[in-house]
Amino acid sequence: MLRWLRGFVLPTAACQEAEPPTRYETLFQALDRNGDGVVDIGELQEGLRNLGIPLGQDAEEVGLTGAVNQRDVGLDFEEFMKYLKDHEKKMKLAFKSLDKNNDGKIEASEIVQSLQTLGLTISEQQAELILQSIDADGTMTVDWNEWRDYFLFNPVTDIEEIIRFWKHSTGIDIGDSLTIPDEFTEDEKKSGQWWRQLLAGGIAGAVSRTSTAPLDRLKIMMQVHGSKSDKMNIFGGFRQMVKEGGIRSLWRGNGTNVIKIAPETAVKFWAYEQYKKLLTEEGQKIGTFERFISGSMAGATAQTFIYPMEVMKTRLAVGKTGQYSGIYDCAKKILKHEGLGAFYKGYVPNLLGIIPYAGIDLAVYELLKSYWLDNFAKDSVNPGVMVLLGCGALSSTCGQLASYPLALVRTRMQAQAMLEGSPQLNMVGLFRRIISKEGIPGLYRGITPNFMKVLPAVGISYVVYENMKQTLGVTQK
Repeated sequence: MLRWLRGFVLPTAACQEAEPPTRYETLFQALDRNGDGVVDIGELQEGLRNLGIPLGQDAEEVGLTGAVNQRDVGLDFEEFMKYLKDHEKKMKLAFKSLDKNNDGKIEASEIVQSLQTLGLTISEQQAELILQSIDADGTMTVDWNEWRDYFLFNPVTDIEEIIRFWKHSTGIDIGDSLTIPDEFTEDEKKSGQWWRQLLAGGIAGAVSRTSTAPLDRLKIMMQVHGSKSDKMNIFGGFRQMVKEGGIRSLWRGNGTNVIKIAPETAVKFWAYEQYKKLLTEEGQKIGTFERFISGSMAGATAQTFIYPMEVMKTRLAVGKTGQYSGIYDCAKKILKHEGLGAFYKGYVPNLLGIIPYAGIDLAVYELLKSYWLDNFAKDSVNPGVMVLLGCGALSSTCGQLASYPLALVRTRMQAQAMLEGSPQLNMVGLFRRIISKEGIPGLYRGITPNFMKVLPAVGISYVVYENMKQTLGVTQK
């Protein structure tokens, strides 16, 4: 559970004097295997293994091994001493930040309390598992000596690290627009890392959406045309689209879908920050409920701003070859023939769909996170890429499943003006018509290609996101 505790700590108190140099001298001599007065990376790793001292997953990058790596020739005794003294001061600050009652011991209740201030709830049982991994004398508390010995060679960072591991990644784009925005730390905001992450996420989303655009257009076609009287399946739908407009037609409407990423992300991020300020007092950390409300309202604000582009995306996707020459032509014809109000057809079901999507997405993700922490978190709070991607994809899929009927009605309302002889129904009227003519399954037309694109979209967006973060210089703490 090493990363568990490293994720919890936050320097809040004054520094304390480090251990006497003799302790470090003995350790340095044990690590300096060839006696040349310098500890290189090979000696350090081998020496610590022989001494039975645990190294956390990030020690290679940011711990003592990171310090040794930065010096190609290794560390001499003076540099070795300086690192350990500085690091021990940080450990003392971290220890005091968790020791809420100042009794010199960290208890399970204090860990629970520390995370509650961040809006993250863990059980007493989870807190006890954390303590067990560090507690050397079986007292179910951790004193300063146990803390120091356990963390001496591993980085002690800030209390928000556990949240950083488990937050939904900005870079995972499955084509929907209703997810709750990510949290950014104050350091990320001040350093400019936040906009680099958003830019990397936007580029990843553009690549992901373009890669899965044929499935997205097929979904829209099945939502609009896939009734009982016109039984469109996946193979038949693709064949029909290619026959009507060629291979290029499979990407019809994708340009609008990609263009709207930038304004939508910008508005959502700005609105989320404003709603958080309204719902929380200054200095207070946002809780899960407040995050859900803020995220839902931010999503609604962003959707209100970019909704005309949603309508044009649907019209372009459903339109026949030559009907529209592009986005501008589509907008001009809608305005001329249907008026300004046509740009907000389906707005109400779209807005209503945000609540079940965001709520279920967040709830399922928190449930999966809690389950993993309860059953699999032993040496690290970091679940790894595959678990995070799996949890994110599953929670988003559940959110889509819950909000899909509203999404289908929204799409039909956006497109019904294009269908000859189709009555112009409102949301309630469309629900009634679909259920009476097609039954409950009619509310889920097109959901198969929608689910088919989830895994490739997640995989593609993740790979592009990680590569773009490196290109843009996004640092990992």
